Amino acid sequence: MRVALSQISSSTDPSANLELVRDGVRRGAAAGARVVLFPEATQCRFGVSLKPVAEPLDGPWATAVREVAVEHGVVVVAGMFTPTSDGRVTNTLLVTGADVHLGYDKIHLFDAFGFQESSTVAPGAKPVTVEVDGVTLGIATCYDIRFPELFRALADAGATAVLLGASWGSGPGKVDQWELLVRARALDCTSWVLACGQADPGDLGTTAPTGVGHSTVADPLGTVVDSLGADPGLLVVDIDVEAVENARRTLPVLANRRL
Repeated sequence: MRVALSQISSSTDPSANLELVRDGVRRGAAAGARVVLFPEATQCRFGVSLKPVAEPLDGPWATAVREVAVEHGVVVVAGMFTPTSDGRVTNTLLVTGADVHLGYDKIHLFDAFGFQESSTVAPGAKPVTVEVDGVTLGIATCYDIRFPELFRALADAGATAVLLGASWGSGPGKVDQWELLVRARALDCTSWVLACGQADPGDLGTTAPTGVGHSTVADPLGTVVDSLGADPGLLVVDIDVEAVENARRTLPVLANRRL
């Protein structure tokens, strides 16, 4: 399966960001991708109130993304925000195409490095997988990458690859941590990990996590297959399911667990 990672820099305008999605899907499909992955917060970047832009999965923004996916014959995974009953929003990764339209609500909220995501965002409660062309894909978001138990749960549910959208916070050592964590999670679950981040937007005058770029793909033994730098770009990779089977025979960490 070929997957395109579209590393973009979202603005605060969902309509403008939808055009970034259109362009990324067009380019990914032209490169032969079956799935096009965008970052967390594709609908609207962090650093502003998210409640005004939040909408349900059957709202106009998500519906428009689905129409783009269907037009190009791909599955699109892109970050958006959905409303909740308690006045907050959920940080949702939309997964949409001709045969699928669902969302994964981010389980682990970024209450770290001086940021308090839970003050405005409600946590999700369950892992999500989706099957595309016979391949089971796990879905994860940003801070989830620091929690290996989620990635093992996705592998237990049949995932041979995990698609992760992120808007990684900048700071000393944060890019190094990002690559280390992507590689470590791939090893933890002996699965592909495809991590697409927001490009580095420069100084926006906010302490919110707005991206550092460096989208990274790691194979089931934790080797970096390809990556991007800080700027917007498109990364296209082929997922080899047989590599997962070989890795799990060679390094059966999932089978050897005792706890």
